[in-house]
Amino acid sequence: MNSSVFILADNQDISKAGIRYLLEEAGFTGKIYEVENKKNLIQRLSENEDATVVLDYTDFDFNNIENLLAVEYRFQRVRWILFSEELSYLFLKRIYLEEAFNIVLKSSTLHEIKQALGSSRRYICPQVMSFIFDSHNVNDMGKPVLTPSEQEILKLIAFGKSVKEIAEERFVSIHTINTHKKNIFRKLDVNNMHEATKYAIRSGLVDLVEYYI
Repeated sequence: MNSSVFILADNQDISKAGIRYLLEEAGFTGKIYEVENKKNLIQRLSENEDATVVLDYTDFDFNNIENLLAVEYRFQRVRWILFSEELSYLFLKRIYLEEAFNIVLKSSTLHEIKQALGSSRRYICPQVMSFIFDSHNVNDMGKPVLTPSEQEILKLIAFGKSVKEIAEERFVSIHTINTHKKNIFRKLDVNNMHEATKYAIRSGLVDLVEYYI
């Protein structure tokens, strides 16, 4: 491993524990820091400008991709490993152009995650490569398709579930659900749940009979 410092920017304790275990198993003896928000991350990067950041983008407090790229541009020696459950099609198409970013999913195999952590070259897992270059990732309405999690969250919101209820049901943070909701609105180019629900019905995510029961 080229870096002597790893910074874990992930708000899921189990993920951080897993990354620590894999680093220690691989013989890593450098520093491992954990940060809870962007302010803490920038402070650590100011002190360790050649660090490797393991970032769960969907559960961290970056408002958008430009916000993330601004930090990447400021710290150009940093190596980034995006480590999330799911990332949107538009996000991946954009981030693929940035050489500093490695990409692996939390659903990836253990071998793939180890490769992302230890590779001296840029690494993008096979699932992400397939997703980026699959022409079916834009629907017949010209909109990027929602990820499976986004589809399920849209359906639950359409049926009147609150953000808190969905977070509890899916065992994730309220912040994660709000991030998904924001991404849904952006990808569908809608401004409120009424418009999003109409899209869900038109696209077949919500059955009209079930909706009106």
